[in-house]
Amino acid sequence: MLLAVAPGALAQEAPLRDGAVPNADRDDKPNLPEAPPARSPAATLDRLFERLAAAKTSEEAKGIASLIQRRWSRSGSDTADLLMTRAQEALKARELPLAIELLDRVVTLEPDWAEGWNQRANALFVAGDPIRSMLDIAETLKREPRHYGAMMGLGTILRQQGDDKRAMVAYRRALVVYPQLDAVKDAVEALKLEVDGRDA
Repeated sequence: MLLAVAPGALAQEAPLRDGAVPNADRDDKPNLPEAPPARSPAATLDRLFERLAAAKTSEEAKGIASLIQRRWSRSGSDTADLLMTRAQEALKARELPLAIELLDRVVTLEPDWAEGWNQRANALFVAGDPIRSMLDIAETLKREPRHYGAMMGLGTILRQQGDDKRAMVAYRRALVVYPQLDAVKDAVEALKLEVDGRDA
């Protein structure tokens, strides 16, 4: 196991050569500025979502969404991350049973990781199991209510099932979080006349 060592600590612990002066620490230089407090991952994610909602262009929003997805893609477990990588490779190769089996292990190993559930929902949808996919989308949104990808997936499934009204609700929820999401904007436009016209 590797231990983090403060910069300069090894040099200070080693015997000093004749005439060498140890590195001064902060106590000797009280005017050094304090390091800014590190933002927690949750605080950083909250800030990214604020920026995503306020983005003025599709390009700006895509850059911010990429940062959000990068954070979502880290479970905190090297094993779960490795299994996820292998599952995504299997999904790309259309090896669906293998992808689902690997994602089963991911959600067992890291049940609080929203992206594990979201990726299994995706694999189940591609495998033609929309009911189980929707159950996993519900698990995703329980852990990350702002998961616009899961909302979009839910809208897609509901639309395929002919439930345009509930699909529109899911799509509009996604747009609250990610207003510049072009695929969802297009879906809303396609459904708007039919659903809103039916309600009028």
